Amino acid sequence: MPPDLTLDTPLVLDGGLSNQLAAQGCDLSDALWSARLLADAPEQIEAAHAAYVRAGAQVLITSSYQATYEGFARRGTGREEASVLLRRSVELARSAAAGRAGVLVAASVGPYGAMLADGSEYRGRYGLSVRELERFHRPRIETLAEAAPDLLALETVPDVDEAEALLGAVEGVGVPVWLSFSIDGDRTRAGQPLEEAFALAAGRDDVVAVGVNCCAPRDADYAVALAAEVSGKPVAVYPNSGEEWDAEARKWAGEVTFEASRVRDWRAAGARLIGGCCRVGPGQIAALAEVMRG
Repeated sequence: MPPDLTLDTPLVLDGGLSNQLAAQGCDLSDALWSARLLADAPEQIEAAHAAYVRAGAQVLITSSYQATYEGFARRGTGREEASVLLRRSVELARSAAAGRAGVLVAASVGPYGAMLADGSEYRGRYGLSVRELERFHRPRIETLAEAAPDLLALETVPDVDEAEALLGAVEGVGVPVWLSFSIDGDRTRAGQPLEEAFALAAGRDDVVAVGVNCCAPRDADYAVALAAEVSGKPVAVYPNSGEEWDAEARKWAGEVTFEASRVRDWRAAGARLIGGCCRVGPGQIAALAEVMRG
């Protein structure tokens, strides 16, 4: 574990990578989403990371959320080149953090459903066994670990089965991890009680934090204290803006409810990795960082 990662004090995570890339004029309509830019425009990814560093982020999450060997293969990218691109995701974040002491890099490991690019990462229950999911995740986890990130972010996990598979897949890779679920109310996206989900992290020395991301801020309010109580671990929390994605209209709708002032309650309840996910940009992360400094 990096010497900076004691989690005795909270660290500021970055915000949504995709919304910052979109703000920079990038087209993310491809099935690979932001991972396409690892090959086509890596300088844009580095610039997006740098925007969050300037905003005060102390942990950068890489652009590998939707980067998988299977997804790259569908685009005609061979396995060797795909490995290069996976490692590049870590290198770009590291480069963006250059010259800023203490900024950590977390390699993103998204769920199986992210590779499908059909929204199933928000449902889970893919019809695969835990062992099959573990076999899917292990190769890219090993490749990302080879690039020496400070952590692995097992994130936006929709159900307990996939969490179990991911925890099996990271065994022995030698990189500390956080485990973060996507939730709806008091349950995982697949409908399991959050107590069952958070309990998977209890007693795992390689898991440095457990929590939630890519959810409504109001759901995060409830989940942080529960995650700390059930797991006995520091908590990671980085919700969306509060808006909801309208898949039919292909646009975001609703009210922005992400407020930096929520940080105080999250921190008091045990959160130690605090940031934002979709639609949370550098401005909101800067405000969050200011609250945390206070």
